[in-house]
Amino acid sequence: MNTVYTVAFKDGKYLMVFNTKRNGWEMPGGKIEKGEDVEKAAKREYMEEAGYEVDIVSVRNLKHCWVCCARLGDKICESEMVGELFDALPEKLSFDRTEYEDVIPWAENELNREI
Repeated sequence: MNTVYTVAFKDGKYLMVFNTKRNGWEMPGGKIEKGEDVEKAAKREYMEEAGYEVDIVSVRNLKHCWVCCARLGDKICESEMVGELFDALPEKLSFDRTEYEDVIPWAENELNREI
C-alpha cells in the first residue's frame, strides 16, 4: 500500500480536482515517496495537485490505499489541476463512486469529533 488521498473540508464542502488524464473529478492524492509517512505524503500531494495546505485530522487504512481526513487551509501556490468545492459528488469521477460514498461521510464524522 503506497498511495494516499485526502478528503479536505471547508465550510461543509470538500475539495476535488479535475484530472484531465482520467477525465474525471477525484480527491487529491498519489504515491507515498521513500522516507515519507502517510501524513507528509498526503500534504505534499494535496499541495502539488490542488495548491492548498491541509491540516490532517485522521488517517484510515482502506487496505488498497490510505485516506486522510483534513481541514482545508489556504491556497498558497499554483497547482497541477483545477480544484472545486462540492457538497455532493459530481457525476464524472475518476475513481469508484461507492468508495467515495463511504469515505466522505467517514471524514465528515472525523472532523465533527474534533469540534
